[in-house]
Amino acid sequence: MDIESFREYCLSLPGTTEGMKWDHLCFMVEEKIYVIIAIDEGNSFSIKCNPDEFEELAARDGIAQAYHMAKRQWIQVENLEVLNDHELKRRVAESRAMVLAKLPKKIQAKYA
Repeated sequence: MDIESFREYCLSLPGTTEGMKWDHLCFMVEEKIYVIIAIDEGNSFSIKCNPDEFEELAARDGIAQAYHMAKRQWIQVENLEVLNDHELKRRVAESRAMVLAKLPKKIQAKYA
């Protein structure tokens, strides 16, 4: 997937906004980051993952523990080509859902 298609997909998810933080492009819901991508560094990106899947994901080529993010809860993916389009979209949607689940019920209800 190219960066523009990736951006369009992220922005298609309800409540998503984009912004720049720490020189990285971020996709957020209610100002909480669910994807952070280093567009100047080969499009490596970090997403939240299910802690039960962390070991399996981190063992794959091109995927590792995300730097400066919650240990065993965020992965860094080398580039947009590491995951096929279907898995990439699924994992981004799951990351958003996990971030949204941590927000108050009233806010979650806006996106139900």
